Amino acid sequence: MKVVRDFFKKDYEASDIRTSIVAAISVRVQEPVFESQTKTKLGSQNVYEGGPSMKNFVLDFLARELDNFLHRNPTVADALKKRIEQNERERKELAGIKKLANERAKKANLHNKKLRDCRVHLNDDMPAKNKEEFIALQNSSTIFITEGDSASGSITKSRSVDSQAVFSLRGKPLNSYGLTKKVVYENEEFNLLQHALNIEDGLEGLRYNNIVIATDADVDGMHIRLLMMTFFLQFFPDLVKRGHVYILETPLFRVRNKQETIYCYDENEKQAAVKKLGGKPEITRFKGLGEISPEEFGRFIGQDIRLQPVILEQGDHIQQLLEYYMGKNTMERQEFIINNLKFELDLVEN
Repeated sequence: MKVVRDFFKKDYEASDIRTSIVAAISVRVQEPVFESQTKTKLGSQNVYEGGPSMKNFVLDFLARELDNFLHRNPTVADALKKRIEQNERERKELAGIKKLANERAKKANLHNKKLRDCRVHLNDDMPAKNKEEFIALQNSSTIFITEGDSASGSITKSRSVDSQAVFSLRGKPLNSYGLTKKVVYENEEFNLLQHALNIEDGLEGLRYNNIVIATDADVDGMHIRLLMMTFFLQFFPDLVKRGHVYILETPLFRVRNKQETIYCYDENEKQAAVKKLGGKPEITRFKGLGEISPEEFGRFIGQDIRLQPVILEQGDHIQQLLEYYMGKNTMERQEFIINNLKFELDLVEN
């Protein structure tokens, strides 16, 4: 902190500086001495006989090298300064609305009609008895984020009240790409979701192990998925990086006769089911989650639940991904859409 403050000759807040700098240090120590049996922290053992302590060695090295780097790279130094000052502006903006927004959210959580909560959460304290069962419920703790009350109604009636919660969106949420975290507090829906997940100050208090986006398999549903993934990647990327965010897969078709019912998740499965049942079975196309009865929905969110994890490929840059898919209508995206257009001949002919 001192190096950055001295270099720019300004007493920046420590939190504004820390948010702007990421560093990784690899140090090899011969015959290390640890403070405890868990070996999670080095003791005050010297790096070498008569030399400095590990802490002092690292601090001195960083101070010298960082100061040299900033002087040698004025472009990077200027970018760092702008980033620190941006963090400072955002922190001051949030200070004016954060307290009021949190008070509203806490009051809303007591009577939050958007959240049907479950009994066991990931961050709950361990009970004295039935520990194994409790841990299993913690690991399976899930919150379904649904579009509208019709979809949430079916899930709510068929869910496990011990470990499955439901958060109902009003419709399409705000596209949060390019916005500051101020929008998380100003937008009531985002703020309520943040509090339901308990992630305002980090993931240590996360209440659900699995965050499942459950939307219709149509254009609007896909758009809502993108908007929710944009929200998480923009403000809480570690939720995705640590494997907490999923997409719920639900059947598109129900194929049945008097003897058997088969649920199909794509066209190939449907054709296979028709062939298996033979004759002329009844085929139902589910247009939305609200059309699936609670009795049927219970089969799709139980032991046989199909979840598609939201994964960032190694090397993917979050801001570049969001800019391409959720930013302004760029020429690159227009060209991709034009080059990948597909026409269904049977629809054109009809």
